Amino acid sequence: MEHGRGAGAVLIQVVAETGSTNADLAASSGGEGDWLRAERQLAGRGRQGRAWASPVGNLYASTIVRPRVSDPAAPTLTLVAAVALHDAVSVMFDPASPFLRAGEQPEERQGGLAIKWPNDLLLNGAKLSGILLERAGDVVIAGFGVNVAHHPDLPDRPTTSLAAHGVAVAPATLLDILAESFARWLATWRGHGLEPVRAAWLDRAHPVGTALCVHQPDGSRVDGLFDGLDDAGALLLRLAGGERQVIHAADVFLL
Repeated sequence: MEHGRGAGAVLIQVVAETGSTNADLAASSGGEGDWLRAERQLAGRGRQGRAWASPVGNLYASTIVRPRVSDPAAPTLTLVAAVALHDAVSVMFDPASPFLRAGEQPEERQGGLAIKWPNDLLLNGAKLSGILLERAGDVVIAGFGVNVAHHPDLPDRPTTSLAAHGVAVAPATLLDILAESFARWLATWRGHGLEPVRAAWLDRAHPVGTALCVHQPDGSRVDGLFDGLDDAGALLLRLAGGERQVIHAADVFLL
């Protein structure tokens, strides 16, 4: 195991291989803000227990949050994580970015970067990353998987990677940027409440009116138009008849 320092005073621990960075941190006695990054995962997981392809070259990292009594509801950390990751990846496409290959058009790429509820990051409509938040006793583990060099072929949705869009960045470098971004947005959430995070999430999401397909936990499907978030961060779906449905848990796809 190798230990290193990144993003100010944040501790980032790096391992060559592990089953799951989320599971490892959940079993640890680490402090808030500690990170664990693996070069490769053998049992990476996404939402609802799905396997997450984890070859060498992508970013697999998790961090610890210790919720306080005065914090907003812990499940809204999913919005914090999504905004933080969006901001970190946006750095890759800045016009002055040192990570872009010559000849790439950063404005076009950056304009295609959007959050899909609750926390998937899409690039030109294709899935670039996933985030998994899990409760472990009195802590929340936030796990991030970003397709940096590779992306899997999935039967139910398009996927992409940073490399496919002209970005050459080491996972360790991306994590340094992400750790700083996450700490900043966590402080905003903790110090100013959910509303500024919710507003930032909406500013970085696909537009209101985007057509969505929602697969609910009971197996039913609902189609509608994205209509924002409620005050607690739940998805608002505008149905064909004009009524609005509040979605608290579901798989969401672009139509």
